[in-house]
Amino acid sequence: MGKIFDIKMNPNYPIYIVSKGRWESRLTSKTLERMNVPYSIIVEEQEYDQYASVIDKDKILILDKRYQDVYDTFDDLGDTKSKGPGAARNFAWDYSVNAGYKWHWVMDDNINYFCRYHNNLKINVSSGTILRSMEDFCNRYTNVIMAGPHYDYFVARKSHYPPFEINTRIYSCNLIRNNAPYRWRGRYNEDTDLSLRMLKDGWCTIQFYAFLQRKITTQVMKGGNTKDFYAKEGTYPKSEMLVKMHPDVTKLSWRYNRWHHQVDYRRFKNNKLIKKPNLNISKGIDNYGMVLNESVKQHETI
Repeated sequence: MGKIFDIKMNPNYPIYIVSKGRWESRLTSKTLERMNVPYSIIVEEQEYDQYASVIDKDKILILDKRYQDVYDTFDDLGDTKSKGPGAARNFAWDYSVNAGYKWHWVMDDNINYFCRYHNNLKINVSSGTILRSMEDFCNRYTNVIMAGPHYDYFVARKSHYPPFEINTRIYSCNLIRNNAPYRWRGRYNEDTDLSLRMLKDGWCTIQFYAFLQRKITTQVMKGGNTKDFYAKEGTYPKSEMLVKMHPDVTKLSWRYNRWHHQVDYRRFKNNKLIKKPNLNISKGIDNYGMVLNESVKQHETI
């Protein structure tokens, strides 16, 4: 598989992986280590020893249980079932604020690689340069509140895509503005809920097609929410919750032999990007030092 070789930039903002029951697979952790990108991984206290046996202890943060105690699940089930990853995501958000950062990344624990989409090829990257590039792009605007790379399996071969799309949901790999007046909530679909609350208040989100993530489907991997949620109850409860949260833009549908939620993002098309004044942007294309290695056979899109 081909790679983009570059000058080894890393992101300016901290990365937090939220993980549960996946110390053996730890896909995102392995991915970032291959890229030599620094990160912290947030785990529950009872799983600390398992994670510490395979990950540098300096990279591990133990989730403060108070975040689970006060987490808004948006239902009345309390502690009768897992509350999902939202509490750990809120912990990451506050942790980065307390460290003095203006933005932070929070990632799921099942991302297998990152790539650049270029000339109809998905090309694996060897450093955090694409993360830095996304950060810099978001910082051109006063009203971008959240951003992230699209899933690579939604980018079809021999199809045309823009470099990015605005005002849609951001999943699994989220760059979030720290002074945003929100926190994660909901036992399910917390990514979509957060995106919708932001968009309804007039903010903009950016989903990148130029940069992609390969995330292993949650329901086919051990750990995470697979055992606690989907293996027992299917997809109906999570889709139903989103409809209750946002009935004005969401509806239930039955497709591919399971329940889904459908969200209409058309109402947010009038949320326009606002450039910062006096931006000093160089003319031409800035590839951030990324160079395509022509000597290696490239990985075409699937």
